[in-house]
Amino acid sequence: MKHLSEYRDFDATKKYLDEIHKITTREWNIMEICGGQTHSLVKNGILELLPEKVRMIHGPGCPVCVTPLNLIDKAIELLEKGVIVCSFGDMIRVPGSKKSLLEAKAVGGDLRILYSPLEAVSIAKENPDKEVVFFAVGFETTAPANALSVLHAEKEGLNNYTILASHVLVPPAMEAILDDKLCTIDAFLAAGHVCAIMGMQEYYPLVEKYKIPMVVTGFEPLDLVQGIYMAVKQLEEGIYKLENQYSRVVKEHGNEAAIAVIQKVFEVGAREWRGIGEIPNSGYVIKEAYRKYDAEAKFNISHIKVPENPNCIAGEILRGIKKPNQCDQFGKACKPANPLGAPMVSSEGACAAYYHFSTHLTA
Repeated sequence: MKHLSEYRDFDATKKYLDEIHKITTREWNIMEICGGQTHSLVKNGILELLPEKVRMIHGPGCPVCVTPLNLIDKAIELLEKGVIVCSFGDMIRVPGSKKSLLEAKAVGGDLRILYSPLEAVSIAKENPDKEVVFFAVGFETTAPANALSVLHAEKEGLNNYTILASHVLVPPAMEAILDDKLCTIDAFLAAGHVCAIMGMQEYYPLVEKYKIPMVVTGFEPLDLVQGIYMAVKQLEEGIYKLENQYSRVVKEHGNEAAIAVIQKVFEVGAREWRGIGEIPNSGYVIKEAYRKYDAEAKFNISHIKVPENPNCIAGEILRGIKKPNQCDQFGKACKPANPLGAPMVSSEGACAAYYHFSTHLTA
């Protein structure tokens, strides 16, 4: 296949759906890690086309969703101090403890919505009398560009550029889910874009330790249905291994140049996840050599801690314990226009997917 439309072909997708129906004899719980996978499953009606015995469970792979309230409040604190805060657009409506970044902008905060952290470096260069912070959120996928922005700022000799980093890592999250006593996961669909950067090496130990099938997939309907078929086939045969459905993009060792940039600026450390809490070794923190580019250290905002919204069950949804439509607030007190938590407003959030794309699932 050479064209994107081929991965959206109904007849080709239906062949795999038919095969899944033929081979499924037991109930299986399969977690798709990425929010992009979740949206594709819901938007394309795949959840309703699978056998009843194959249950898809939505994972924590939405970087906006897992960014804790603390980080939102820290970014707002910087805006209120007169700092130019730059961010991707998907973060601006995510609620903090009292307001969102967009609401902080509405009362005078200098919030810039960008497509690349390198744009933030340019803003810092053009405004030498102003402090500029890029809100560096994401999984391994966005880490190279954010690290590169630090290296560019260093090359330009800028002293007014920092990043507010909230980078989280997929494999430790998967391990935390598997160690949870409430876990019912039988297999995983791993996130193809993360593996495109990092490769597949980190997943082999998880497969062996937990004896669980994992299939790296893309995001189109055919990608996902083929990946589900591969996972169900393993489960029905009683085997477990790591397979790569997304071989057109994902290579065994990933993007070595991108990994090198990440490792130059960041090191692995503990990270807090919204609704889940702190997971050891689950994120990137800025290395000591580049600490001058760490906004938390420069502006002394590490002390900001706030409790999660007790009315939002984002943690249970992100761990796959509950579905969005099992939340009492779903579609009532919590809607995209007035979200209680990030999964309802993020473009990759499971709650947003259910709300926008499936009347069956929201009933």
